[in-house]
Amino acid sequence: MSTPDVDVNHNKNLKTEDLLCPLVEYEECDFSKLLEKPRLLNIERQRSLDERSLSELSIGMSPHHSTRGVDLNSSRIFEQLDSVCSPVGRRSGFSTPRSQTGFDPHPMVAEAWEALRRSLVYFRGQPVGTIAALDNTEENLNYDQVFVRDFVPSALAFLMNGEPEIVRNFILKTLRLQSWEKKIDRFHLGEGVMPASFKVLHDPVRNSETLIADFGESAIGRVAPVDSGFWWIILLRAYTKSTGDTSLAELPECQKGMRLILSLCLSEGFDTFPTLLCADGCCMIDRRMGVYGYPIEIQALFFMALRCALLLLKQDDEGKEFIERIVKRLHALSYHMRSYFWLDLKQLNDIYRYKTEEYSHTAVNKFNVMPDSLPEWVFDFMPLRGGYFIGNVSPARMDFRWFCLGNCIAILSSLATLEQSTAIMDLIESRWEELVGEMPLKVCYPAMETHEWRIITGCDPKNTRWSYHNGGSWPVLLWLLTAACVKTGRPQIARRAIEIAEARLLKDHWPEYYDGKLGRYIGKQARKAQTWSIAGYLVAKMMLEDPSHLGMIAIEEDKQMKPLLRRSNSWTL
Repeated sequence: MSTPDVDVNHNKNLKTEDLLCPLVEYEECDFSKLLEKPRLLNIERQRSLDERSLSELSIGMSPHHSTRGVDLNSSRIFEQLDSVCSPVGRRSGFSTPRSQTGFDPHPMVAEAWEALRRSLVYFRGQPVGTIAALDNTEENLNYDQVFVRDFVPSALAFLMNGEPEIVRNFILKTLRLQSWEKKIDRFHLGEGVMPASFKVLHDPVRNSETLIADFGESAIGRVAPVDSGFWWIILLRAYTKSTGDTSLAELPECQKGMRLILSLCLSEGFDTFPTLLCADGCCMIDRRMGVYGYPIEIQALFFMALRCALLLLKQDDEGKEFIERIVKRLHALSYHMRSYFWLDLKQLNDIYRYKTEEYSHTAVNKFNVMPDSLPEWVFDFMPLRGGYFIGNVSPARMDFRWFCLGNCIAILSSLATLEQSTAIMDLIESRWEELVGEMPLKVCYPAMETHEWRIITGCDPKNTRWSYHNGGSWPVLLWLLTAACVKTGRPQIARRAIEIAEARLLKDHWPEYYDGKLGRYIGKQARKAQTWSIAGYLVAKMMLEDPSHLGMIAIEEDKQMKPLLRRSNSWTL
């Protein structure tokens, strides 16, 4: 998909209502300025948002638990990093021949920046996102659209490189799309649902441009994207943290957008758990993969979005009501996830010895999980030191698969305690060949095969064993791994993974995913020039080069949210 070259500074003269306009006339652009450096914003730094910790708004909590066995220095390092705003004027890689920290940029960094800029999508001459993939050798399908979740690493890359305007434009444009009527067949979706994606339609006859959004009515399986709203709130906080500009988040439109998203998630119903009940295919894993119920990816993003919203909501009458509801939900959600989704050697052994058919509030096996349902692979996969949040927990069902995105977001949002964050990194190091192999990083582990694959995926030809969502290796996850490594004080893990990726990514033309148990083969249906593979690499490189960037995507653990957890024997080995 070709996009017109424009002066990206032109949007400085636009009013907010212009960016929110759904239908505009096409304007001729100066094609020679696509790669020009935009004029940098001169914004005074502010830290007021992150100074509003949850503990200041919190109700009473459980006593402080021990952190023996945890690298407490990494916590102090993160506290220092979080107090530093990422410099807006700072540029990395493509814009500077040598970084200010003394690192020589890898040769493929410049190539990655050029590829990322080629993916820019424009609306009324303003960049509003990045296309999913620029692979002209394959049918477009929906890869010619701007996906909310796909744009996040692109947005972070531009923020880290001192180019926040495209992120601001994206936030405002998707906010406008949120207000559209959303209907599938004869059913209307909730007002707060964010689109999965959108595209710009050019009409050369009328000389105009129109935005077309997909809220799930065109998606495979017709599932609405639960994660889009969470990513939008997380990105709004990243923009605010990076630039120090609170004016965007304080717009009445943005405040209302957040409240609409939160209304969908915090509404009361029949659920007895604080987690969100979801359909299959509602997130990055957007096909039938057995993640229905309470998937870890959604729960971690939910937790992260709640914490971000707590920092962004104004304390007016409407805001205070939501703040109170958020605080209560965060306490319940953190306790539930840390208690019932967490798996280490001690907990695995406990489940192995579970009694069943217990009744009353004293039951140990609260979800009536059958010990015989434990998969054989998990006993060998679990190291002596380490642990992770399992994929799903619901009545009589525990999905023991490892999911990368959910566990990394758990670390970044501090859903995982310091002990649990350390254990997740220990697991990655111990199971490097399984989770990283020859191309980082497994989206989930292990793959489903034979009868299990037929029943759970419905014989999906794209999700065959060790392919795509079924144990495929996704380079985009490199940025999440790197952020988690920096937050836990383990940058050497990220550096090792990045070096593995650098050996192949550019040579293979930035594939969407890799296949095989070790991630050795380019995915059988993988698009080339996949934008979030490119952006994920750039974000990982810039975050290692300047760890203060972590502050825009990570939140420190709140001291009041430490429940009493049973200590795992693995910490005393």
